[in-house]
Amino acid sequence: MGALTAFAALWAMPSQAAQLVRIGAAHFPPYTIRPENGADTGLLPQLVEALNALQTHYQFVLVPTSIPRRFGDFKQGRIDMAIFENPAWGWEDIPHTDVDMGLEDAEIFVAQRQPENRPARQQEYFDDLKGKRLALFSGYHYEFANFNADPKYLATTYNATLTYSHDSNLLMVLRGRADIALVTRSYLSDYFLRNLKVADQLLVSDRIDQVYHHYAILRPAAPISGEAFSHLLQGLRDNGQMLKIFDPYKIAIVPVPR
Repeated sequence: MGALTAFAALWAMPSQAAQLVRIGAAHFPPYTIRPENGADTGLLPQLVEALNALQTHYQFVLVPTSIPRRFGDFKQGRIDMAIFENPAWGWEDIPHTDVDMGLEDAEIFVAQRQPENRPARQQEYFDDLKGKRLALFSGYHYEFANFNADPKYLATTYNATLTYSHDSNLLMVLRGRADIALVTRSYLSDYFLRNLKVADQLLVSDRIDQVYHHYAILRPAAPISGEAFSHLLQGLRDNGQMLKIFDPYKIAIVPVPR
C-alpha cells in the first residue's frame, strides 16, 4: 500500500476522536530543547506539528521524560513512542517495533585551535584520545567507548567530565578545561549560527565517532503501528516538510529500505 493510499484509507474512516500517541521528549539538543521555563523547542516539536497537520486520525503529543528515564516510561506505558533513537541504544531487551526514519546525523570531535604562537593542531590530534580530557553528554552512547554509557566507566577510562549541556562542553574546550568535546553535527551547526565568532576558535574533526541513523521506537501496544507511522513519515518527505525541518541542521535525509 502506497503512502497516498494509506492516507486515503485514514480519511475515509468514520469521524471519530483522534487516537492519542504520546511521544517521549527527552532533553537532546537540537532535537528537543527543554528550557527552564516554557514549552519544549527544537526539531521534535516541529516534527510533531507537521505530523498533526498532515492528518487527523492521530494526535501526537509530547510527554516530558529524560534520557535515563525514557526506558522505564516506555515499558510502563507512559509513552508510546521514542523518536530519534537507535535500537542498539539499550532497547535490545525491551519489546518494541522500530521504524527507520530515513534521517542521519553524526557525532564529531571538537578541540580548541592552538594560539597563533604555537604549532597549529591538525586532524591527527583526534586520532588518539589517550591522555586527553573529554567533555561528554551524560547518557549518550559513544562508539569510541563501545557504547558503554556508564558515567564511572567514562570518567575513569577516558578522563571524561559528563554534563547535560553541549554548550557547557564546548565552553569547557574554549576555556581550556577540556581538550575534546563530542557533539552532534546538527548541534554544532546550530551552535555556530548562534555564536558566529566561535567557529574560528574551534577545530572540528574529520573523524566521526558514529553516524546516527535515526529510528522511532514504538511500544507493541501503541495506538499507531509501525507501518502506519512509516506512511506518515513518507507523507512528510513527499510534501517537503522533512527537508524543511531537518536540512538547516545538516541532518541528512536518506532513502528508507522498502
